[in-house]
Amino acid sequence: MEERAKSSSGYWLPPTDVVRWVDAPREPSVLASPDYQWLLILHRSSHPSIADLAKPCAKLAGFRFEPQNRCAFQTEYWTGIELRRFEESDTTTIPLPVDSKIGRVSWSHRNDAVAFTLCFEDRTELWWLDISKPQEPKRLSSVIVEALCEFDWTSDGKRIVYFQPHRPESDRPQKSAVPTGPVIEQSIAVESPSRTYQDLLNNEEDAELFEFLTSVQPMMVNPKSLETQTVGPPGVYLSCDSSPDDNYFLVSQLKRPFSYTLPFQFFPRQSFVCDRYGAVLYPICDLPLADRIPIEGVRTGPRQIGWLAGDDATLVWCEALDGGDPRTKVEHRDRLVMQPAPFQTKPRELLRVEQRYTGRLSLQPSNLLLVTQYDRDRRWTRTLLHDLNDADAGPKVLSDRNVNDHYGDPGNVMMVRDQRGSRIALQVGNSIALSGHGANPEGALPFLDLWNVDSGKSLRVWRCEAGCYESVIHLRETRSAESIEFVTRHESKVSPPNCRWHRPATSSIQWVTHFVDPLPELREFPKRLVKYQRRDGIELSANLYLPKNYQSGERLPLLIWAYPLEYSDPNTAGQNTKSPERFTRLMGCSHLTLLSQGFAIMDNATMPIVGDPETMNDTFIEQVVESAQATIDFAVNEGFADRDRVGVGGHSYGAFMVANLMAHSTFFRAGIARSGAYNRSLTPFGFQAERRPLWQAKDVYQKLSPFLFADQIKQPLLLIHGEDDNNPGTLTMQSKRMYQAIKGNGGICRLVLLPNEGHGYKARESVLHTQAEMVSWMNRYVRDR
Repeated sequence: MEERAKSSSGYWLPPTDVVRWVDAPREPSVLASPDYQWLLILHRSSHPSIADLAKPCAKLAGFRFEPQNRCAFQTEYWTGIELRRFEESDTTTIPLPVDSKIGRVSWSHRNDAVAFTLCFEDRTELWWLDISKPQEPKRLSSVIVEALCEFDWTSDGKRIVYFQPHRPESDRPQKSAVPTGPVIEQSIAVESPSRTYQDLLNNEEDAELFEFLTSVQPMMVNPKSLETQTVGPPGVYLSCDSSPDDNYFLVSQLKRPFSYTLPFQFFPRQSFVCDRYGAVLYPICDLPLADRIPIEGVRTGPRQIGWLAGDDATLVWCEALDGGDPRTKVEHRDRLVMQPAPFQTKPRELLRVEQRYTGRLSLQPSNLLLVTQYDRDRRWTRTLLHDLNDADAGPKVLSDRNVNDHYGDPGNVMMVRDQRGSRIALQVGNSIALSGHGANPEGALPFLDLWNVDSGKSLRVWRCEAGCYESVIHLRETRSAESIEFVTRHESKVSPPNCRWHRPATSSIQWVTHFVDPLPELREFPKRLVKYQRRDGIELSANLYLPKNYQSGERLPLLIWAYPLEYSDPNTAGQNTKSPERFTRLMGCSHLTLLSQGFAIMDNATMPIVGDPETMNDTFIEQVVESAQATIDFAVNEGFADRDRVGVGGHSYGAFMVANLMAHSTFFRAGIARSGAYNRSLTPFGFQAERRPLWQAKDVYQKLSPFLFADQIKQPLLLIHGEDDNNPGTLTMQSKRMYQAIKGNGGICRLVLLPNEGHGYKARESVLHTQAEMVSWMNRYVRDR
C-alpha cells in the first residue's frame, strides 16, 4: 500500500492534489431581497474543524442541541456579509463583532431590513440591519433560543417575534450519578409501528433536560424603538405565527407525556389562537402522542394549520377522513377546513381531497387556491386549482402525473410574498409563473411558462439555450407576458453559477454576479452524459468523467458511483433528469477526487428499481445486478474501461446497494460503502420505499440484508461511518456488525469510524481522512491490481 501523509492529529491526509481540491474556497451564497432590489453576499469557510464538531451536544428527542446556549447544534456558519444593490457591483461590508458567526438571515418582506443571528460560544444574539444604514447593525436581544422554533417577522414586516429562555439557568436539571429507578415502557395490544429513529429520550432525566432546553417565552420587538412585549404564554413552542392583520397569533406547542420511542415531531401537541397579549381566544386541537400512525399514514385531527393568505385572519387546516391509514378504502382521504376570526362559529369545510393532501398555495384573489394531493398506490401527484367561491365549478388541472414522470412535469409554481408577508403564487396578469427543470432525453433545459388560470393552458415564455444550464429564480416585472423581466441562475461546464437579468423586450441580458471558478483545473477533466440500456430495455444514464489528457481507446480503472431509486413504471424509470452542462463541484467527500488518480468515473449511474410499489423490492437484487452489468458492459464496449479493474461506491442507501452488489455479483474488484445499513432486521417497520413490515415480508428482508450474505463477499470492501450518525435506520452499529461478519468469514474489509461525525462528514480532518482512505483503497485494490 502506498505511503500516506499523516497530520499531527493522527488523521490521514490524501495526496496533495486532493488536499488542494478539498480546501478550494466555497462560492458565497446570495440572498436577494423579496423584490430583488438588494443582494446580500454571504461568505463562508470551506469546512469546520473537528473541534467544532466535538463541542458539547445534547441529543434529545431526535434533535441535537448546543446545551450551553439552548440552540440547535450547528457547525457551519457564514463568516461575513456584504450588501449591494441588484443593479450595481459596489458592495458594503457589514461590520460585526469580533469572534461572532452568522447563523440565520432573513429579509423583511418590506425589503428595507434584515434580521440575523450572531452565534458565540455561550449564547446566540438577534441582530437587525436597516439597509439605509449598512454600517449600523443593531443588537435586538443578547440571548435568544433557536431550536424547535425560530425568529420570524410579523405580518407588517416591521417587528420580529423571537424566543427567549423561559427557565433560568439555576433550573437546569443535573444528571444524577445514581439511578432513581428502572426505565419502563409498556404495550397495550395496540399496533404502534415506527421507523428506526435515533437520538431519542432514554429516561426521565433526558425528558427534563429536553423540557428545560425547549421551554421559551415568545417576545415581539420593534427594531427601531427597541420596544418589546411578551406574546402568548411560555411553553415548548413549535411555532408562533402572526395573522395577516397582525391581531392574532397561531401557536403550536408540545406537551407531556413525551415518548422514549419516537422523536419530538410525534409528541402530544396543542394548537390555539391567542391575541398579542397572550390571551387564548380559540383552542384548535389538543392531540395525543402520535404512536399509532400506520406506515406511510398521517396523524388524525387538524394538521398543516395555517393562515389563509389574502384574508385578515382566517385559519385553514387539513383533516384525515380515512383515520390516517392509507390502506383504508374511502372516496376522499382528506378535507380542508376553514375558520375565520373571531373564531366563534363552527369550522366550515372548504373542499374534500380524493388522495392524501400535501399542500396548498393561494392566488390573488384569495378565493383561488392550488391544492396538491398524492396517491401512494399509484405514486401519482395532482395539483388542482379550486375556486372557493364557486363550489359547483370543477377544479382546473395544473398537474396530473406520475411523481417520476419528469418529462411531463409542468414546473414548480413560483412564489412571492404579498404585502402582509404571506407566500402566494407569483402571477403575471391572469397566469401563474412556472419554473421547470426541463428534463428531456438529451439533457435538462430549464424553462419559464405562464399557466393561464382561465384556459388551463401554458405559454412558453423562455427556455434555456443548449450549452449551459440556466433556471429562472425570480420575476422582476410582472405586468404582462410582453414586458416580463426575470432573473436566472446560470452555470455551465466551465463557469460557476451566477445570476443574470433578462429583459426580453429589449433583448438584454445583464450579468448580476461575477463569482469565479474556485478550481479551474477541474475543468480539464472531460465530462459528458452517456446513455445505455439494461437488458430489459430500461434506459440508463450516467455522467462520465475521464482523466485529463485521456487518449481515446485507453483502458482505465473505472469507479461506478450510484444510488438506487424506485419507480412504478419502466417508462419513467428510463427518463433522463441530468444535464451534462452543470458546473462540477467537489463538495467534501466527493469521489470525483479519484480523477486525480487516473480513474474513469461513471457518476450518478442510474440503478432503477421498477415494479409495483408494494412488491418492487422483491427483485431489488436482480435489478441492481442487471443495472451494474449494463453499466460495465457499456464502459468496456466504449473502450475507456478495463473490465478487470472496476470498483463501486455509494453513500447511505447507495452503500446498501454496494454491499448487495459485492455479495451477489462478481463484477467488482473492490467497493466503498459509506454510512449504510446492512441488516434489515434492524429496520423492521420499513426502509426507503419499502412499505411492508418485516413480519409480512420476512424473505424479502432476509434477501436484502447483505449482513446475512457476508460469507459471499470475496472482494475488498471499505466501510466508512460517522460515529454519531443520527439518520433514521443507518445506526453506526450497522457498519460495525457488517465488518465483524466479513472479518469472521475471512473476507477483506476495513472499518473506518469518524469521531463526532453524523450521516454526512463535515470536519476538514474527517473529509481529508475519508479522501485518503478512498484513494488508498481504490488504488491498491482496483487501479494497481
